[in-house]
Amino acid sequence: MQAPGRFLAFDTSTDRLSVGLAVGPRQWLHEGRGGAQASASLIPAVLELLAQAGLTLKELDAIVFGRGPGSFTGLRTACAVAQGLAAGAGLPVLPVDTLLAVAEDAAHRHAAAGHALPTALSALLDARMNEVYTQDFGQSPSGWQALSPCRLLAPEQLVWPESAPRLLAGNVFEVYGARLPALPTTALVLPAWPTAAALLRLAPGLMAQGLAVPAAQALPLYVRDKVAQTTDERLAAKAAAQAALPSLSP
Repeated sequence: MQAPGRFLAFDTSTDRLSVGLAVGPRQWLHEGRGGAQASASLIPAVLELLAQAGLTLKELDAIVFGRGPGSFTGLRTACAVAQGLAAGAGLPVLPVDTLLAVAEDAAHRHAAAGHALPTALSALLDARMNEVYTQDFGQSPSGWQALSPCRLLAPEQLVWPESAPRLLAGNVFEVYGARLPALPTTALVLPAWPTAAALLRLAPGLMAQGLAVPAAQALPLYVRDKVAQTTDERLAAKAAAQAALPSLSP
């Protein structure tokens, strides 16, 4: 069992802003709108949670943040805020892959529903631009371990692992729907996000593994180098999506 600690955590890699503060088993959480709004609302949310807990930044053990992959703007916001707060308070930072946080969020939701902890799962996040981030994870004595590198694929290119049963977790299922390959009959689909609560659960173990780094190393993880599509690419993607829809004619 990991020693309790005092951690501030936040993720701005998706269109959801998630902020959390933990003191041992106690947590204070805030959820809001991410994207462009995150840069304006993240620091006020952090200050509000610190006030609720009666803490200052210098009383924390580390600042935990989702380093990516995800929204370019969101990742830059998270890294800048993590660097600034940690440097000012003399704290280390714990950068966490967002798909690892998705895996933790899914496993926690699965266990909370009364199911046994899965031994393996696939985490999938909408990467926008008609693409998906995906990564496979397995359970080990030290927690979730990546079984594959993070990949960036079109929804139609996804290949589901053959091992069963398999938990498929993330936010892509409602977004891409019929564009995804047919799901295995043994698969369980579970909505999941890189939440601050998931980051806080991961933090003690990551800290014990010596994965905390100086504030200056609060850097983003980019899987995609391209920020946006051209007009022609957007039109082509829209046409492809419309072509994939079932015909409404009798």
